[in-house]
This record gives sequence, C-alpha cells and structure tokens, in this order.
Amino acid sequence: MNAALRAKAILVEPLAEWVKIEQETGDPAYVLSHYVVLLALVPAVFSFAGVCLIGVVVPGAGTVRAPLFDGLFGAIFGYVLTCASVLLLGLIVDLAAPLFGGRRDFDSAFKLAVYSFTPVWLAGIFLLLPGLRFLTLTGFYGAYILWRGLPRLMKSPERKSQTFAGMIVVCAFALTYAAAVMQRIVFGTPGL
Repeated sequence: MNAALRAKAILVEPLAEWVKIEQETGDPAYVLSHYVVLLALVPAVFSFAGVCLIGVVVPGAGTVRAPLFDGLFGAIFGYVLTCASVLLLGLIVDLAAPLFGGRRDFDSAFKLAVYSFTPVWLAGIFLLLPGLRFLTLTGFYGAYILWRGLPRLMKSPERKSQTFAGMIVVCAFALTYAAAVMQRIVFGTPGL
C-alpha cells in the first residue's frame, strides 16, 4: 500500500476509496505499520518544529521556544498516544456497531478509524506556525469520510449512520483531547 496515494484517494474520492478498502484484507498490523505509523508522524514532527524551532511570540517576552528535550519527548509521547488512540477508536467502533444496526468486525472497524483519521493527521501540518493552529479544524472533514464509510465497512443502515458517525466523532475528539492534555501535563508542550 502506498500511504500517500491512499491518503489522497480517501480525501478526494472517499466513496470510491471505501469500495476499494472494503475489498482489501483487513490485517490491522499491516494497516498500522504501513499507514498509521507514517501519517501519525505529521502532527508529531510539525508540532515539534513549531514549539521548539519556530516558537511562539508572547507579548512582552518575545519569541518563546520549548526546550528541545521536552519538545522531542513530547512529540514522541504524542506520536505513541496518537497510534494508541486510533487503535482504541477502532475498538470503540467495533463494540458500538451492533447498537446502530451494524455488524461487529474489528478489522473493518480499525480500517474505518484509521482512514477517517487521515484529515486529522494531515491537518497537523498547521501546527508548524502558531497563527495557523486554528486550521487544524480542517481535520473535521474526517467526520464526513467516516460517515460515508460506515455503511460500507460496518454494514450499518444509512438512516443510523449519521448518529453512529456522530458518536464516533465525539469519542475521537475525546481521545485526541485527552492525548493532548496528557502531553501538556507530562512535558509542558502543546499537544497535537
């Protein structure tokens, strides 16, 4: 699998890409090692560069940068938490599927969680400059991608997919927020 081509396809043509993804074998270890580990680097690297190398302009104090040690280990910690969060989100999708008329299948649930997280990871580019951090909200495009993939991968009825997607988005936001808070508490650096 070419991660760059898959990311582009899921962003540009999510409906067509979900058809392809549905037909692929769903080995979570393969998806984790060939897609997640690459895309999860984007927010980690750009956040590190933003807080340690570029810094933040603070009125009266000038440019403030995080110490390299804190920034580096904060980025590593955030990277690991991001990978764990998407794995946990796949488990949540799998467990919640029957509540929304879908079928349980962890492999499909994990693929759904991973590929719908693509915009969130790519929006990590905006962590480079403090003035652009608000653009990380473009990651919410993942909610649309998720909603379009639910009927395909989890076999949930169309009428329940919107509610199912809403529940998953809330869980994903909570996991992402918790990871960022933990990173800030442990290392004092802005997370995700």
